[in-house]
Amino acid sequence: MRKVLAVLLAGGAGERLHPLTRNRAKPAVPFGGIYRIIDVTLSNCLNSNCRKILVLVQYKSHSLTRHIQTAWNIFRRDFGEFIETIPPQQRVNNNWFLGTADAIYQNLYFIERERPQEVLILSGDHIYKMDYMKMVNFHRQAGADLTIATLETPLAEASRFGVLETDSSGLVVGFEEKPENPKPMPDKSDSARVSMGVYVFNTGVLRQMVLEDAEKNSAHDFGKNVIPQMIRSHRVYAYKFLDENKEGTHKEVQYWRDVGTIDAYWEANIDLVSVDPLFNLYDRVWPLRTYVPPAPPAKFVFAQEGRRFGVAIDSIVSPGVIISGGIVKHSVVSPWVRVHSYSHVEESILMDGCNIGRHAHIRRAIVEKGVQIPENAVIGYDLNEDAKRFRVTASGIVVVESFDGG
Repeated sequence: MRKVLAVLLAGGAGERLHPLTRNRAKPAVPFGGIYRIIDVTLSNCLNSNCRKILVLVQYKSHSLTRHIQTAWNIFRRDFGEFIETIPPQQRVNNNWFLGTADAIYQNLYFIERERPQEVLILSGDHIYKMDYMKMVNFHRQAGADLTIATLETPLAEASRFGVLETDSSGLVVGFEEKPENPKPMPDKSDSARVSMGVYVFNTGVLRQMVLEDAEKNSAHDFGKNVIPQMIRSHRVYAYKFLDENKEGTHKEVQYWRDVGTIDAYWEANIDLVSVDPLFNLYDRVWPLRTYVPPAPPAKFVFAQEGRRFGVAIDSIVSPGVIISGGIVKHSVVSPWVRVHSYSHVEESILMDGCNIGRHAHIRRAIVEKGVQIPENAVIGYDLNEDAKRFRVTASGIVVVESFDGG
């Protein structure tokens, strides 16, 4: 992997995750208590021995850049390894990144400066475990110009992705970005093979394609423009995703999640607290790295006679948390959270430093960083009332960005 440069596209606005992306980039949104979403992809890079990484940032990138500097300052330039965050430079024009292909085009200077044999293009906002070295080896053995990581998905859901057609050798012979009527796999009429947004390009081919695309009136997007063009002129192969979950009973499951909506984000977090989750944070063979704050262990207090215990059941509880006579069930609790006496929290995500007042009841909610929930507050039980103050999704997830007492 010393000849491979990884480029993470981390500049999207994340509009479907609003209001969680009001003040931060989508890859910087907290995940699993102590992590950020981008930590998953960066951990895949580290576990794949890919140690030359460019992170292309754009939208409200301050917290993302700060997190990478704090949590990922582990690479040694003198050993030929690095991680760098690069905002739009306006080296070639005055535009912000117009699409995924344009983001690469605007940063060809930085890519070519490293002289990689291949460029591994990744998204910083997906949840999955993947060994990129296996994909690069497949790319080389196939003699491919471009290799696309793919997974099977139900045909009913395939219209949200780029859908591939391949021959028996894995050569891509057709590609449609988000088609209304996705084409099924030849041997599985109820499934389609879709793109994960993970690409391995030969560097010279990548340069040629983004330069050509830059001259066209297009969306400057790999899925919409570059890949359909390439399958007519280059060797494009599909690589079947291999999940690197090493523990638990779900080793055969291909776990890949786009957490680009509030509902998908909530579901991916809540899945983590299962006894045997599909995405295992406790896998020592394929660990996730992040910055862990210098906080004391979590504490559960008030086991006094006549007073309710501080309890967390089927939950992830982070360092610095104090559950003081309250009950937390099936929830993700981030660092420095306080849950006070007689309160009840269920199926919720409590972000850093939020405070749950006495006798408060919260259900199926996401409570943003630092929010103070007052005593006796009730959230998640009357969605019509909640919708007057908070964002409520169609499935009934309440996002509490602030609390004004309403």
